[in-house]
Amino acid sequence: MAEIDNPTISEMEEDTQKGKYLTFSLGNEFYGLEIAYVTEIIGIQPITEIPELPDYVKGIINLRGKIVPVMDVRLRFKKEFREYNDRTCVIVIDIQDVSVGLIVDSVSEVLTIAEESIVPPPDIKAVQNRYIKGIGKVGDDIKLLLDCEKLLNEDDLANFGNL
Repeated sequence: MAEIDNPTISEMEEDTQKGKYLTFSLGNEFYGLEIAYVTEIIGIQPITEIPELPDYVKGIINLRGKIVPVMDVRLRFKKEFREYNDRTCVIVIDIQDVSVGLIVDSVSEVLTIAEESIVPPPDIKAVQNRYIKGIGKVGDDIKLLLDCEKLLNEDDLANFGNL
């Protein structure tokens, strides 16, 4: 009798998440994060500031008893700060076993973007595209697809891992 190759649950989950991106906005620009990194989306919470962290790290929140550092993605991308409102969301992601909250202007939707609809970012020497993994074409729109691993540098991961 031939053996049947059954995929494991994690392989099946990976497959159902492939090509899926949570999209969000910062002003008029739309970004996407691989859904595999996203653990949850919450409204803006009271933030406790911590001294001597970079400006873009706003502090920490208490998420059901777990301490989660939060980063303002606008400030991380060197954009102007915008007051938080009822549309402001925190996207909680997991990077190398560290949970981090990303503060964004608003969350849009989960999109499936086919691999053939994703192109590499333009190679512009004057502009650092280290956070952009690719550009997703969705109809007439484009979504800047972020590399979650590069949103945090080694110092950030070390700081957050100690919180």
